[in-house]
This record gives sequence, C-alpha cells and structure tokens, in this order.
Amino acid sequence: MEFTEAVETLAQHIGIEVPREHQHRNHHAQQQQATPLYTILQQCSHYFEQQLKQNDVASQYLEQRGISGQTAKQYAIGYAPQGWGNLNQHFPGDLKNLMESGMLVQKDDGNNYDRFRHRLMFPIRDRRGNTIAFGGRIINSEDNPKYLNSPESPVFHKGDEIYGLYELKQATTHIDQIFVTEGYMDVVALAEHGITTAVATLGTAINEHQIEKLFRLSKNLVFCFDGDEAGKKAAWRALESCIGTLKENRMARFLFLPDGDDPDTFIKSQGKQNFLQRTQQASTM
Repeated sequence: MEFTEAVETLAQHIGIEVPREHQHRNHHAQQQQATPLYTILQQCSHYFEQQLKQNDVASQYLEQRGISGQTAKQYAIGYAPQGWGNLNQHFPGDLKNLMESGMLVQKDDGNNYDRFRHRLMFPIRDRRGNTIAFGGRIINSEDNPKYLNSPESPVFHKGDEIYGLYELKQATTHIDQIFVTEGYMDVVALAEHGITTAVATLGTAINEHQIEKLFRLSKNLVFCFDGDEAGKKAAWRALESCIGTLKENRMARFLFLPDGDDPDTFIKSQGKQNFLQRTQQASTM
C-alpha cells in the first residue's frame, strides 16, 4: 500500500476518520448537521425493535424464517407497524429530522406519512455503529416492493455503504473470507448458521469503491448469486467492478447456487458444511 492508503486502512479498522486540513471546516459543519439525524434514526431503530417484541405476526414470521432472538438482536431487527402516522405520534416535535432522514414522505398537499409500514426493519449502520438508514422487507407476500430502502440523505449515501459490515467487524477479528450476498435476509440467515462474515449490497449492483472497502478487510471475497439469469447478470456486473481492485494475493470467487435457491434457503436446507463445501468449488477470477 501507499502511505495514505495504509493510514486510511488502519483508521477504518479502528473506526476513526483521517483528518484533512482543507476539509476540517466543511466536516465540522456536516457533523453539526448530521448529529440530530443520527439521534432520530437510532431512536427509530429502538422503536422498531420494541414494536417487533409486541407484534405477534412479525415475531412469528421471523421465527418461521429460522431467525433466533439472539441473531435478531445482533442485527437490531425491528418491525414498522401498520398505519400512516406512527413516527409522528411517537416522536412529536421531530418532524424536521424525520423528514430529512427519509423516515417520512411528504405529500403534495404538505402532509406526510411513514415511509415504512408493516415491514421487518433492518438498520443500516456505518463503521462507527451509527444507524444511518433502514431496509424494510415485506411480511405479506402480496405487498410490494419486496425490499424498500431509505432514500439518500446527509448521512446516507447508498454507493458508499454495505449492509452487515459493522456487524461483521463486531463479530470477528479474523476475517478469512467475506460473502457478498444480494439480500439482508441472506446475511442474517448465514449468521444464524455460524457464518458471520456475510454482507449485502443495498439494492443496487456493487461498485468498485465498495469492493475495495471489502478487500481491505479480507483478501478473499465470495460473491453469492442465484443460479438464474438475473443471478448471472449480477455476477457479470460484480466481475466488471472487481477488475480494477484486484492486486497481488486478492481473490474474487463466484458462487452460483441452484436455480430457485439463495444463501438463505440453501443453508437452511443443506446446512453450513454443504454451503462451505460448495464455496470451495466456486469459480475464481
């Protein structure tokens, strides 16, 4: 590594930001703007966790998916209840921050409503553990879309973040390989079966910046995709993004699961050992 890259990598490992003189004033102003957003998003996360405990439908759904309370707590999984005005009612006086963080949607008439309703909630956390956004997954199969993410905000830039990266670094210090999946439930299901080094993209194709961030933590990346046509297209996009990041000792592998399977369903039916064995047979780049 060059000197600057080495400093940034070390700083990233211990969760601090490298100061740069010309950015100091702008950074200070951004931090002042971001602090109340971090606060309201963390409060929303606690609220959703409490709602999960109180809602039988949501907690039973998570149980049916094979996710234990311990894993749910590790990833701070929650539940956004049905209704249009829960957050306004629960956090009176925080309208500005709820709007700016993307938790509320403003209508043309000036009124607003909750962005997330009747969904499992997955907090997206930055490298310091701050909640910066949410991914909401449907419970009722008739609802759409399957996943709904927070919009971009002053604290959330989709192209910079990776779901599960904070939890991965909290779970283990020795990261032999990182599994890159396409869904939040894949990350959580793999963790439930003892594979704590899985992450997921945020509903878009992974980019070179995100891949570089992962390679700094582990020299071995395993991209997990469905075996269908969409999975093959996603693998090709990931391969293209990998090309500029490959250096000495770095390896990218591509694991294609049987058609109809994803990491979540495969590890439940075949078990951890079969999943890892299939990983060893994954195509290399």
